[in-house]
Amino acid sequence: MKALYETDLQGFNLVRKGKVRDVYDLGENLLFVATDRISAFDVIMRQPVPQKGAILSRISAFWFAQTGHLIKNHFQTMEVTEYPEKLAVYRKILKDRSMIVAKATPFPIECVVRGYLAGSGWKEYQSNRAVCGIDLPEGLVQYGQLPEPIYTPATKAESGHDENISFEQSTAIIGEKDASFLRDISLKIYKFAHEFMLQRGIILADTKFEFGKNSDGEIILIDEVLTPDSSRFWLKETYKPGEEQYNFDKQILRDYLETIAWNKQAPAPELPDEILYFTLEKYKKAYELITGDTWESE
Repeated sequence: MKALYETDLQGFNLVRKGKVRDVYDLGENLLFVATDRISAFDVIMRQPVPQKGAILSRISAFWFAQTGHLIKNHFQTMEVTEYPEKLAVYRKILKDRSMIVAKATPFPIECVVRGYLAGSGWKEYQSNRAVCGIDLPEGLVQYGQLPEPIYTPATKAESGHDENISFEQSTAIIGEKDASFLRDISLKIYKFAHEFMLQRGIILADTKFEFGKNSDGEIILIDEVLTPDSSRFWLKETYKPGEEQYNFDKQILRDYLETIAWNKQAPAPELPDEILYFTLEKYKKAYELITGDTWESE
């Protein structure tokens, strides 16, 4: 099964190479191509996960459609037959794993919403009973649901680690009006998606959104949305606070990396084939539960 680790679309300007996406300038719009790269602890692994980029793209497209009543987004199309003719030669590469999006000026923060206590939030809670400056009640347990979802923004990092910041710090970066809007809409999207996914047997533990301003100055939802790369998904049926959760994200990769002698800095270690295989299976299952469709392998 062939994987796509990076792209090289001759004649097109590569304007950004992220941890997963290669972004090309199409003039008025951008072309997002989701490769099969995978990162953990903000380090890109040396081996790709075949089909991962296609799964991520189709999940994002699904959510852009589902959340359009809450906020506009940058999605335009992922049908390669609708792409500009000059991209026709790359249709085989771009099919299912790319989308054309409207240009926007991204905010320099990530909008994280946590509904449950996990990851860095749990570690911080253990040390000071707070997460990103938000005081929480005593007696909460790992993986437990919070009394209310909390908004915990972070700075962005193309390489290296993102840094959690307080809401007050985010206002200093982007201004109080925009910071308040991003907080409110992030919580709104999270609550909508959390209820939606519960009906399909998944718990949305936490997620991160990205927003930008379009050419009209409107704030819109951009990048990816509610994917296994940007979220923690747990199986509702077996959920128990305080116990390890059956997940549908890349936690299996993180868990493996915690067991080996690696300092969480580049270069990444070699990954066993079974870790890549089981990660892909998790992503496929997430796609099927979220969308209600069967994933058909390439």
